[in-house]
Amino acid sequence: MLMPFDARVRQRDFLLEISRAMTAQLDLSEVLRLVLNASIVMLGGQVGLVALRDSSSEYRVSAALGLKRDQINALNEQINELIAQSASEPDGEHVDTILKKMAITIDRRLRQCLFLPLSIGGEPLGLLLIFRAFWANPTENDLIILQSFADQAAIAVQNAQLYARIDEERRRLSAILEHSADGVMILDPQLRIEGVNRAFERLSGWSSADAIGQDVDTVVTWKRVEQGDLRAALTNGWPFGIPKESTQETIYVEGDLLRRDGMTVGVGITYAPLLSEDSAGLVSIIANLRDISEFRRAQDMQNVFISTISHELKTPVALIKGYAGTLRREDANWDQRIIQDSLTVIEEEADRLTDLIENLLATSKLRAQRMQLDLADVRLDQLVEQVVERFRTQTTSHVFKLDFPADFPVVQADETRLRQVLDNLVSNAIKYSPAGGTITVGASLDPVHVTVYVRDQGVGVSEREQEHLFERFYRAEGALSRAIKGTGLGLYLAKAIVEAHGGKIAVSSKPGSGSTFYFTLPLK
Repeated sequence: MLMPFDARVRQRDFLLEISRAMTAQLDLSEVLRLVLNASIVMLGGQVGLVALRDSSSEYRVSAALGLKRDQINALNEQINELIAQSASEPDGEHVDTILKKMAITIDRRLRQCLFLPLSIGGEPLGLLLIFRAFWANPTENDLIILQSFADQAAIAVQNAQLYARIDEERRRLSAILEHSADGVMILDPQLRIEGVNRAFERLSGWSSADAIGQDVDTVVTWKRVEQGDLRAALTNGWPFGIPKESTQETIYVEGDLLRRDGMTVGVGITYAPLLSEDSAGLVSIIANLRDISEFRRAQDMQNVFISTISHELKTPVALIKGYAGTLRREDANWDQRIIQDSLTVIEEEADRLTDLIENLLATSKLRAQRMQLDLADVRLDQLVEQVVERFRTQTTSHVFKLDFPADFPVVQADETRLRQVLDNLVSNAIKYSPAGGTITVGASLDPVHVTVYVRDQGVGVSEREQEHLFERFYRAEGALSRAIKGTGLGLYLAKAIVEAHGGKIAVSSKPGSGSTFYFTLPLK
C-alpha cells in the first residue's frame, strides 16, 4: 500500500489530470475512464464502473474498466435493484447482498465493492462503483478519495450532458436552416454575410464560399425594389431608437432579385434582428428569403380573372337588358319574328350567365370539398356524338370527325359531368383554331382504361404553357387568347371532373401544329 503522503500526492495528481481533461475536452467517455483508472489505483481495486441515469430514470453502465461486455446486462439489472433497495433501506443487509451478487457476477475473487452516488444539486446523475479483491473497512481516506473522484465524475457527466444537449440543438437548428425551403442569410451588424443555406444558394446563384464575407449589397442586388430598404431602416435607428408607437420588429423588402447568372427572380426578404442579452446591442441580422414568383403569377392570374369575369358578366347582362328594354317599348309594334329572335338572344345569354355562375360555384366547392359524382352506365361514343352535333351548328369553318372503335364499351361515370368536360374541350378546339380545319374526337381502349381525345389543327400551345393549362384562372398568352373570351376555369374543372372519376387529363401540342387534349377513365 502507498504511504499516506504518497497517496495524497498521487490523489492530487489524478485530480489535476482529470480536471485538465475536463477543461481540454468534453468527451464524457474519456473523462470517466480517467476517473475510473484513478479510483482503481488509489483504492487498490481491480474493476470499476460508472452507471448513468437515463431519461427513463433507469441506470445503465456507461463506462467500465476490467469488465467483460457480456456481464453488462446482468449488472444493469443488479444496479437498478441496488438503487431501489438503497432508497428504501440505505444501510440494510439487502444492499450488501446485492453488492456481493454484483461482485460474483464480475469475478468470484472480488471481495468488496465501494460505491457512491453521483449527483449535483441533489439531482441524481449516476453511480460510481469500485470492486477489489480484498475486504477491509473503508478508511476515512478511502471515503475522501471516492468522494473526490465521484464529484469529478458528476461534474464531467453534467458538463458532457449539457454539451450534448447544446450540440444536439445546434445540429437540429443547422439541419432546419440547411434544409429549409426558404433562403436564409446571416449578417453581422456591418451587413457582411456570415452564413447562408442551400436554398439561398439556389435563389441567388451565389455559392456559400463566395458569398460569406461579402457585403450584402454585393450579393443581394436588386433589379427593381417594390418596397422596403434595410440600410434606410438602420440609418433611421432600426431596431433601436424608434418611437414605441412605430416600432417594427422586422424589415420586409420585396422586388426582383438579380441573380449572379444574370437572371431575375421575385423575392421577399424579411430581416429580423438578433439582439444581445441586455437588448442593448445588435449581434446579427437574420434574413429569410422567399421566392414569390409563383405567388405573383397567381396574383396576376387572379387579377386577370376578376377583370375577365367582370366583362363576362357585363356582356350578357347588357344584352338581356337591351333586348328586354326594346321589347317593352310602347311606341313600337314588333312582329312575331323579331319578338322570337329577341327572346332567343335573351334565353341564350341567360344560359351563358347560368353556365358561368355554375362554373364559379363548382370551383368554389372544389376548394372546400371533394367533387360528388352521380355514377351510372354511360355510352361515351353516343355522348360524344351528341356534343359534336350541337357544336356543328356553331361553326361553318370546321369539319368534325368521329373516330371510335366498334362495340365501344359502357363505362361507369357521371354523364352530366363528362358532358361538361367534352363541351369544354370541343369549344376550345373551335376557339383556338380560328382558321378552321378538322376537329377529330375519338377514343382508344386498353384492358384497364378508355382514352378519349379531342384533336384540332389550331395554333397549338408551347411546352412552358402546357405546365399551367389546367390551373385555376390560367389562360394562355398571346393575341389570340386575349381576343377570345374565357375565365380560365374550364380546363381546371375538366381536370377535377376527370380525376374525380379516377382518371387523368393531359395535352400534347406544339405551337403551329395543333393540340390534342385527352383524358383516361377506368373501365371499372
